[in-house]
Amino acid sequence: MASGSSGLGARPLLQFLRLVGQLKRVPRTGWVYRNVEKPESVSDHMYRMAIMAMVTKDDHLNKDRCIRLALVHDMAECIVGDIAPADNIPKEEKHKQEEEAMRQITQLLPEDLRKELYELWEEYETQSSPEARFVKQLDQCEMILQASEYEDLESKPGRLQDFYDSTAGKFSHPEIVQLVSELEAERNASIASAFSKPGS
Repeated sequence: MASGSSGLGARPLLQFLRLVGQLKRVPRTGWVYRNVEKPESVSDHMYRMAIMAMVTKDDHLNKDRCIRLALVHDMAECIVGDIAPADNIPKEEKHKQEEEAMRQITQLLPEDLRKELYELWEEYETQSSPEARFVKQLDQCEMILQASEYEDLESKPGRLQDFYDSTAGKFSHPEIVQLVSELEAERNASIASAFSKPGS
C-alpha cells in the first residue's frame, strides 16, 4: 500500500479523472450508426452495468469484483473511442489499441491502483474468471435492454432487432437468462400489439 498512496500528488490524479471523465462524452457507436437520437455515453452504459452487478443475487460470485470489472471494462475508450464491430477493426488490433490506452491511463495512478485497474481490464479481456464472464453477459444484457428502451422512446418496436440477434445464444447465467426472457416477452408483446393495430 505504501508504494502507492503517496508520492504522485494530486496533479496526475486530476489528469486521470479528466481522462475517464471523457467517457461521459463518448457516445456508444452502435447507436450512432443506427441514428438513435441522443445516444447514451460509454459511462452511461458502464454505470447501469455496475448497478446490475450490484443487484445480482449470485453468492458464488465476488460482487465487489463484478462491480469493479463493470466500471473498468470500457475505460480504454476514453482514448481510443468506442470501436464497434461495424468498424471492421480486427480483434487483435482493437485489443492492442486498448491495451496501450490502459497503460497510458493507469500510468497516472499510484502503483497499487495502476496494477489493480490494469489487471481488472485484462481479466475482462481474457475472460479469465467467472466474474469476468458474468460481466460480459451483463454487458450484452444491458445493450439489449437499452435497445428496447430506444425502440419504446421512438415508438418503433422491433427497429433494433440486429442488436438482439447479435446476442442470441450468449446468455447462460440463470439470473441474466431470466431477465432477458422477461425483457423479450415484454418486447414481443409490444411488437405484436403495434402490428395488430389497424393501419399498421
